[in-house]
Amino acid sequence: MSSPGSIIRARLEDCPAFAGQTPAYVSLGANLESRVGSPVQTLHAAMESLVLLSRGPLLVSSVWESTPLDCPPGSPRFFNAVAALLPHEQSPEELLLALQQIENRLGRVRSGVRNAPRTLDLDLLAWGEVARSGALLTLPHPRMHERRFVLEPLLEIAPDFVVPGQGAARDLLTEIAPQGTIRPINSVCSL
Repeated sequence: MSSPGSIIRARLEDCPAFAGQTPAYVSLGANLESRVGSPVQTLHAAMESLVLLSRGPLLVSSVWESTPLDCPPGSPRFFNAVAALLPHEQSPEELLLALQQIENRLGRVRSGVRNAPRTLDLDLLAWGEVARSGALLTLPHPRMHERRFVLEPLLEIAPDFVVPGQGAARDLLTEIAPQGTIRPINSVCSL
């Protein structure tokens, strides 16, 4: 049985706390060391912060190692995961700001270079079935359906996920051209 404050590797449908709820999905990525250690250790620290933003358990995928995509030459390999949480009474924009605070706390520096190496990148991928675009936030994330390093871990925790306005994540994954190598490694969490 999972409880608020717990980090678990499970599928959405296997976690009663998520039944009838509207989860938010967050992607995590890192390819530089941070003040807490390696990229994988940074993902673990980010998950420990994310669980505080959830009124239920935090569901997490495996960590996936992937080739940098559309990054400056010489960029280190990325480590990625996806988490599902049950937001407290807040708006998607408020959750996005909380994600940016976690990034900052763990040493994220925004260089201004698109897809530059980073200590941590947290993206709000989706908020249930919400589809909208605003000055601060677009839901679902406008490129999530094009990124194998997002869809592979997402499908671990939400195998039936439908990207609003795009289609079933499983089908979208089959349409993506090869993007270098991607492979699951051990989970960040010792579960």
